[in-house]
Amino acid sequence: MIEEIRIRNLGVISEAILPLGPGFTAITGETGAGKTMVVTALALLRGARADATTVRSGTDTAWVEGRWRLRDPDAIRELVTDAGAELEVDELLLGRSVSAEGRSRAVVGGRSTPVSVLTELGERLVAVHGQSDQSRLRSTAAQREALDRFAGPVFAGALADYQHAFRRWQANTTELREIVIAQETRAHEADELRLAVSEIEAAAPQSGEDATLTLLAERLTHTEELRTATALAREALNSEEVDGTDALALVDTSQRQLTRVTGVDPILDVLAIELAQISFQVADVAHRLSSHLANLEGEGENDLDLIQERRAELATLLRKFGPTLDDVIAHAESGSARLSELESDGERITELTTIVNTDLTLLVDGAIALHDIRVEASTRLAALVTAELAALAMPDAELFVTVTEVPEPTLQGADAVEFLLRPHPGAEPRPVARSASGGELSRVMLALEVVIAGEDTVPTFVFDEVDAGVGGAAAIEVGRRLARLSEKAQVIVVTHLAQVAAFATNHLRVVKDTGGEVTVSSVQALRGEDRVAEMARLLSGLPDSASGLAHARELIELAAAR
Repeated sequence: MIEEIRIRNLGVISEAILPLGPGFTAITGETGAGKTMVVTALALLRGARADATTVRSGTDTAWVEGRWRLRDPDAIRELVTDAGAELEVDELLLGRSVSAEGRSRAVVGGRSTPVSVLTELGERLVAVHGQSDQSRLRSTAAQREALDRFAGPVFAGALADYQHAFRRWQANTTELREIVIAQETRAHEADELRLAVSEIEAAAPQSGEDATLTLLAERLTHTEELRTATALAREALNSEEVDGTDALALVDTSQRQLTRVTGVDPILDVLAIELAQISFQVADVAHRLSSHLANLEGEGENDLDLIQERRAELATLLRKFGPTLDDVIAHAESGSARLSELESDGERITELTTIVNTDLTLLVDGAIALHDIRVEASTRLAALVTAELAALAMPDAELFVTVTEVPEPTLQGADAVEFLLRPHPGAEPRPVARSASGGELSRVMLALEVVIAGEDTVPTFVFDEVDAGVGGAAAIEVGRRLARLSEKAQVIVVTHLAQVAAFATNHLRVVKDTGGEVTVSSVQALRGEDRVAEMARLLSGLPDSASGLAHARELIELAAAR
């Protein structure tokens, strides 16, 4: 339950502390005093979207903090821990700030966390109902949710198993449908890939081969020039003639001349050695030129023709799958992998068909199980809500809950749930969605909450003026039912009806002060005569009216005797 809420700079509330605690808390106040800001504060703590317009005029940031006392800390411990926050024994602190620029920050257990964590915690800790929820009760989805909540944990477990199977079935069905629809396209893709891979594999290109062939072709194109240059260079270094005018002969002659005076002049000795080395190098180059010339002699027009044909073959591959030869090779590799995937379509279709059919059988069985639980729960829910409506000044009304099977399974099963209301005997039951008035919807919703509370695990219920459209004896019964609900859970009610507030065990008033330039509201806990005066104001608009005060005391005594 919520022990306390602190509010700062939210709407018209400058700073306020709301002491809540167990039981039934009523929050009252004049129109425009800021009662809705209390609900807004709770919404922020439950992860609702931040709105910069809620920040009090003239301030930078609004701040809301709530302190919870947990009856079952283990139920949320994992969620809090996963968020990096701390849970102190059975106490949990939640906070939320909103800047005037619209930025928001969430705090759980003293640690900043994503707002989504507040949302998950809020769903487990607080159920909020406002006048918009009355309208929502007109939807069959909300009616189904109410029945499912009443069906209890056994149903919740069965629904979780069913939804797991449904999501798997849905994913596999989607994949199967996509493969079948795209089968022709995928077959065409496979044919193109098969041709491409076959063409590339037949050519068997090697990385860098095109560059090597380009150089070789260039050389073969100038073979005669290369032969001539090589031969002349070889002749200049080491001629086959015996005239002694080639470079090697000249170097050898020079080296022999210096050798004749070895040991006479150290400088000439060094030079003689260097000439011997030069002679060796010239001989080596001449030998390599001879070898190269022999290779050139072996190359001919046929070699060039073959090379040009290979280059043309590679150029074709580059145009189709390039721009580089490495890209061509990579295309063959990736194409082979993709081709294997496409060629396994038939196997995958067979496999998925088997899986989908198996899951569909599980879904049908699961939907039947859900249907049976819903039907049984619908009878009990209708009877209990009808009894509650009798106590809420609708003595002749009767609620019917129908559960009808639908042909196609959905995430929630294969049922359509609808609430029907017969306002008096002899009348035809009509759908709540179309026939119930606002006041009737308020009472139906309250009756549902009172009944479902016995099965629900949410520890706190918040009602924001759900008594709109209700008055007189019906309002007293609304208050009595809220008090009854507070015996099982914490109940917080924003109300304008004294008949409802009279049953509260904790009465808070939002007080508006317009003495300054800006309206400021605060919150007061009411006791004794202060509470009686507020009740009189709710009844007559006059907090000091003698008749109003007397009526207020009568209401409080009536509520105490419940």
